[in-house]
Amino acid sequence: MAVDGGGASGGTGLPASLETAWGLRERPSKGPRPGLSLERIVDAGIGVAAAEGIGAVSMGRVAKELGVSTMSLYRYVSARDELYILMQDVATGTPPGIPADVTGWRPRLEWWARAQREVFRRNLWLVRIPITSPPATPHQLEWMEQGLAALGESGLEEGWKLSVLMLVGGFVRNEVMLMADLDVAMRAEGQDPDEVMRRYARTIDALTSIDPGRFPALRRSLASGVLDVADAEDAEFDFGIARVLDGVAVLVDGVVEDRVVEDKSGGAEVS
Repeated sequence: MAVDGGGASGGTGLPASLETAWGLRERPSKGPRPGLSLERIVDAGIGVAAAEGIGAVSMGRVAKELGVSTMSLYRYVSARDELYILMQDVATGTPPGIPADVTGWRPRLEWWARAQREVFRRNLWLVRIPITSPPATPHQLEWMEQGLAALGESGLEEGWKLSVLMLVGGFVRNEVMLMADLDVAMRAEGQDPDEVMRRYARTIDALTSIDPGRFPALRRSLASGVLDVADAEDAEFDFGIARVLDGVAVLVDGVVEDRVVEDKSGGAEVS
């Protein structure tokens, strides 16, 4: 969940977008029109993105939504990219607390991943904002803090913890983006997932039947019937996050084993 932008700094050395996100920039005491505020501008941008996609968000479009001139927005936001960052931070929000009964690094990290997924699914436009830098806005750092804390008992060194968060977060983002693309395609076709899959299976069958010897693995999949019915809504995510965490578990177990070997070689008693 990471986007940053440039812009002139107000003396902190930080990009203008981050100064604004962290409340470090002086805001206009009175807008060019009564009721105009940074909060209203950001909310309007989110509304446009939710209804029409992130590509529809521009300073002019948001100004029109608010019934003000485009130039009036520049007293609050220096550019569209800065607006994107503020929209993202507001939509992302503070991560919900991990329940007390969710214990151990793996359940806690999975809970964190699923919570991120829900944020993305409620705000599909978020996955369309290009990632241009590491996370740095207030809510982004709160999510990072929670992810690192989830790995607190894993025994991993700090660099590996960050790598794990990138791996898991990247999987979540990619899965949501793929599901969003498929959903748009299916809605455009006016068909439900099972109908789409059956049509796809028929297409693959027709194409691979021309030269069956060229696609033996595909022919076996077709014969098994797995392409005839769409998976349950969360099936692919459940499968994928489990496999990703299986890989992290191998890393964690390897760290534990290495420490046991080190302790034994050092003559320490290992329980």
